[in-house]
Amino acid sequence: MVALTFPDGARREFPNGITGFDIAKGISPSLAKRTVAMALDGTVADLNDPIDHDAQIEFINRDDPRALELIRHDAAHVLAEAVQTLWPGTQVTIGPVIENGFYYDFFRNEPFTPEDFEAIEKKMREIIARDKPFTKEVWDREKTKQVFRDKGEAFKVELVDAIPGTEPIKIYYQGDWFDLCRGPHMTSTGKVGNAFKLMKVAGAYWRGDSKNPMLTRIYGTAFAKQEELDAYLKQMEEAEKRDHRRLGRELDLFHFQEEGPGVVFWHAKGWTLFQTIIAYMRRRLAIDYDEVNAPQMLDKSLWETSGHWQWYRENMFAAQSAGDEAEDKRWFAIKPMNCPGHVLIFKHGLKSYRDLPIRLAEFGIVHRYEPSGAMHGLMRVRGFTQDDAHIFCTEDQLADECLKINDLILSTYSDFGFDGELTVKLSTRPEKRVGSDAAWDHAEAVMADVLKRIAAANNRIKTSINPGEGAFYGPKFEYVLRDAIGRDWQCGTTQVDFNLPERFGAFYIDADGAKKTPVMVHRAICGSLERFTGILLEHYAGHMPLWLAPQQAMVATITSDGDDYAKEVLAAARAAGLRAGIDLRNEKINYKVREHSLAKIPALLVVGKKEAAERTVSIRRLGKEGQQVLPLDAALKMLADEAVPPDMKRAKI
Repeated sequence: MVALTFPDGARREFPNGITGFDIAKGISPSLAKRTVAMALDGTVADLNDPIDHDAQIEFINRDDPRALELIRHDAAHVLAEAVQTLWPGTQVTIGPVIENGFYYDFFRNEPFTPEDFEAIEKKMREIIARDKPFTKEVWDREKTKQVFRDKGEAFKVELVDAIPGTEPIKIYYQGDWFDLCRGPHMTSTGKVGNAFKLMKVAGAYWRGDSKNPMLTRIYGTAFAKQEELDAYLKQMEEAEKRDHRRLGRELDLFHFQEEGPGVVFWHAKGWTLFQTIIAYMRRRLAIDYDEVNAPQMLDKSLWETSGHWQWYRENMFAAQSAGDEAEDKRWFAIKPMNCPGHVLIFKHGLKSYRDLPIRLAEFGIVHRYEPSGAMHGLMRVRGFTQDDAHIFCTEDQLADECLKINDLILSTYSDFGFDGELTVKLSTRPEKRVGSDAAWDHAEAVMADVLKRIAAANNRIKTSINPGEGAFYGPKFEYVLRDAIGRDWQCGTTQVDFNLPERFGAFYIDADGAKKTPVMVHRAICGSLERFTGILLEHYAGHMPLWLAPQQAMVATITSDGDDYAKEVLAAARAAGLRAGIDLRNEKINYKVREHSLAKIPALLVVGKKEAAERTVSIRRLGKEGQQVLPLDAALKMLADEAVPPDMKRAKI
């Protein structure tokens, strides 16, 4: 017998080997009908799996958030069957669930194109309408390989070879069609529903190796309900309009080119925006942090000490003298992060417990190798600027430091216009880690308490625990903000480190005169400032608030009669601290208005003969109808006040 505990706390015994379906049917036929899977001790499993141990059991229907991954997983299988039905001889490889959808990789002499989607989706709907059950079989390894060899599925044979010998070989049928899969699946293809859509195709090398054959990857998405799919597609449409790469081109902010893969060529306006963000962060840090700068290149021995050379080398760039006759031919690593340099700065000179906490901040440029396929505009680059800092403190100071960091992160996000939902996740000890259990217990207890206090202080903050997702060197907080169109972005982090100070022999003298290793806290507010700039551009669709806008105002003339006055207005605007330009071209004013609106300039100061005589300006605001006529001094004061960064406004209050 097995004892199963239900969500309401009830505990019942059942014969060993009973299935979840039999239990559900025994409770109610309607429950069995609407249930698509079960969870045993929190792990999702096939509803028809036999249960051979005591467990907590839950029944999962299509509306359960946990079912979404199953819907997408099953949709990938339906996609594969549809493709092989329409184009016999096509080989299927892998089809995992990913964020916001799924994909499946296919091998075919002629790659698929979006023009094939209509036929594929039609066939998928036919398969779903048949509502064939998903049934699982466990096969012998050699039998499996032979079956796939006979089918001409060479990639599947490779996949079988890659499965550890201890794992069973699972085959899932949906009618006559079958696939190699770990599972789990829902009860039948009909449960997928029709709220799905194929999105795009891309090329992908088998197993990500350019030496292997090129496959066609078909991406799709699926949801439990049509309205959820519609909302997602609308979000994607809006995201495309807001794509920071497109805005970068249209607004002349930055570009990328092959000679510098994964590094940004900032244009004047883009660099102004970037430096405005850094200037804001620098002001916010000035009260509590000491800004430092560690070298860009350091001998690889330092990175061996830190552990990066052993564990992170594939993500690092290395350099040595290009001269053949150079005296020094040592290998240097271009820093992928700032933390080892900050430990060395902390170590320079004897530290007392009275000196702690010591907070070292740096806008350090770091380089990390990213595969070419992973790079994505500003969001994923090889060279970027981190706004990270490292705090060296005592164990007793850890909670206060985490709360102080939290306040800084939240107010920073609010200043940049992220006032919506925000999630703080606590990631706890992974299986492979450094540091004693006692140290982990203490750090996790402190951070769990901090998490409770964060949640209690602000009702727009959601909190969650990610068990086992901490770094190997300590637990961490992850801050996830939500943008204007509902997308989530993980930006800020707070990480406790038991590893690095000890590796470098960093210590302070405690009150009892003994040497003691400090607690080291890594923290980032924006993370990669390049990525954060990209997030901001998409959040605002390029229409930045006045304080952030690279060009805040443009003086434009109606006729040449206003040229002299326009130059006066420009000089006065710049004297008022505004980033302003001037347009004296012999073009119609409507043309100028349209052009500068497309350039996302927040304020257009229109002047002509009448304005010159009255010493006024006609202000047109981006995204607003009509215009406002004000005396020049009043107009500039209004704009200059609006252009004051939020942190400086608070300082004036």
